[in-house]
Amino acid sequence: MEYLPLFVNLENRPVLVVGGGSVAVRKIKILQRVGAIITIIAPTLCPELKKILLAHNINWIGENFNPAMLNKVTLIIVATNDTKLNTLIYQNAEERHILINTVDDKNKCSCIFPAIIDRDPILIGISSCGKAPILVRILREKLESLLPKSLGFIAKLSGAWRNQVKQHIVDTVCRRRFWEKIFYNGHIANLIEKNRLEEANKAFKSALKNIENNYKKGSVTLVGAGPGDVGLLTIKGLQVIQQADVVLYDHLISSDVLDLVRRDADKIYVGKRAGDHSVSQKKLNQFIVQLAQQGNKVVRLKGGDPLIFGRGGEELQTVSEAGIPFQIVPGITAGIGVPAYAGIPLTHRKYAHSVIFITGHSINDNNQFNWNILSNSKQTLVIYMGKINVINISNNLITHGLNAHTPAAVISRGTYRNQKILIGTLIELEKLAKMADRPALLVIGNVVSLHSKINWFGKNPLRFYSFNSIINLM
Repeated sequence: MEYLPLFVNLENRPVLVVGGGSVAVRKIKILQRVGAIITIIAPTLCPELKKILLAHNINWIGENFNPAMLNKVTLIIVATNDTKLNTLIYQNAEERHILINTVDDKNKCSCIFPAIIDRDPILIGISSCGKAPILVRILREKLESLLPKSLGFIAKLSGAWRNQVKQHIVDTVCRRRFWEKIFYNGHIANLIEKNRLEEANKAFKSALKNIENNYKKGSVTLVGAGPGDVGLLTIKGLQVIQQADVVLYDHLISSDVLDLVRRDADKIYVGKRAGDHSVSQKKLNQFIVQLAQQGNKVVRLKGGDPLIFGRGGEELQTVSEAGIPFQIVPGITAGIGVPAYAGIPLTHRKYAHSVIFITGHSINDNNQFNWNILSNSKQTLVIYMGKINVINISNNLITHGLNAHTPAAVISRGTYRNQKILIGTLIELEKLAKMADRPALLVIGNVVSLHSKINWFGKNPLRFYSFNSIINLM
């Protein structure tokens, strides 16, 4: 981070404002709201600032800046167009290690003002570090419309009850869950929204009195995080990971998704790749149960959808046998999300009337796959984890009747900005797979030919066409 977001208590602290125009007025109005002791340096004051000066206890100490004026100052705000003066004040502030904000001159700032959403005591500051102020304004407007005006009253009610709740619920985990139930339930918030404050207090008192021991009971939630792009995480998935005590995640989970997990939750990597299992499945199943039995809200976070080639069913079997409450939050599986981001429709009236999902890591010459069904030219075949056995896959499909020049795609880093899409034909599948990173998804079928027309994701998507595939597309 370029700047540390920090809320500063300026009540009864001296703040120096240099400038007497409309910009200075805006800053002074904010400083007044937090109770700062304001001093102004300016040759002249605009009419609005003169009115403020008369009505409030603000000190106008002179027209010209003197370094001695910085003594015992907590914050300096410079709002002038005089670049030489601004530079002089900035240099003096830096020598004295005093925070300074020079309006519209990021290079002469040690601190900046965010856009503020005020739901006192809930305060939200938004900043682009001076790079995109219009974007910040748009974000503030959107958040303003989403956050109810009663949010501050809800926070004040919670503050009034905080000590009683702390005394009544000693266990910190149980106490956090009590507060989550209060805020997520919405009943008390609705009462406050309607200004029925007395009823809201009674409802809060009743909730505290009727606390049950089940706050100490653990649970398990299986959450699908989607194929990579953080925007594909569902709203329900977001809500669940922000309430978790422990999150177990694998190597397919992006750092952007992990950043959304509640800050004080334990995040434990339990990833498995082909030929590289950091934790065996049996031990992992037992670990999930153990964590839940300790009273934790456990989230098992999996890439894509947890029940499609994710072994989520095996994990939940163990959880169910242990008598632990559980739920499932589905996710967008890679077999759907990745082709969509590559501009490949899985079905199409002209090319494919069905789609089949299979996992390719266990395919070999002696398996029991029905290759006759998989080799149907009027369907799309999506293969997870197929890179390692790509030779067997292409050979078997061709041997059982699928045209060797059927369009094929190998997509790695799907839905990420650096996704790589390799387009060719079935007979070239091995070459394409060798050029792809892991994890990679294989898509085989005539729908792949539509990629060149409807590929939409990324400004300059990476596309690698083989000679044969170019000939076939002409």
